Amino acid sequence: MSDQNPYEKLGVSEDASFDEIQDARNRQLEQYNGDAKSLEIIEVAYDAILMDRLRMRQEGKIKVPERIRFPELRVQLPAKESPSPQQQSPIWLQRMLDQPAPTDILLPGAWYLGLSAISVFIPQILQLALLAGVGVTVYFLKRKEEKFGRAVLLTLVGLIFGLIVGGLLASWLFSQINLVQLTSEQFSTVFTFILLWLISSFLR
Repeated sequence: MSDQNPYEKLGVSEDASFDEIQDARNRQLEQYNGDAKSLEIIEVAYDAILMDRLRMRQEGKIKVPERIRFPELRVQLPAKESPSPQQQSPIWLQRMLDQPAPTDILLPGAWYLGLSAISVFIPQILQLALLAGVGVTVYFLKRKEEKFGRAVLLTLVGLIFGLIVGGLLASWLFSQINLVQLTSEQFSTVFTFILLWLISSFLR
């Protein structure tokens, strides 16, 4: 094998293209993987072919592709850093928000939907429905983090905010449109249930 020229060692003809030479080298590297001596012979033959092609290029006999003239370009450049992602939400907000499973959204939703229906169709027990809504919210919040005090606090904040904002919205809406058979108290109660559902489903 020592008498073979570099092209014969790689098993290619002297007029082979660079891609053919590259493929032959890669095939032999895979074939003789683990055989240090054979791998060295392959690399020496490959380097000799590159030098031969460079010499021929300098003599004007061939036009050598850029990949042969500048073999260092074959080295894979490090991947460019991806552009920085958009500014993430604050840490405190990430700690408060939850990514609930579908059941953690639908189950409380079913409760609040039922309580909303009771508030609309049986207004005589409006306060009892609100009390049940508070209990449902505390239950679902405590089930997530096992923090009873925090669950009660979030529930009370949601209840107060919902009743106040719901009452203001009701006053404004009722002045614009006429909602048949729906009082301001019923509207604010339903609004509060929607807010409590969001709190129990999407807050920790």
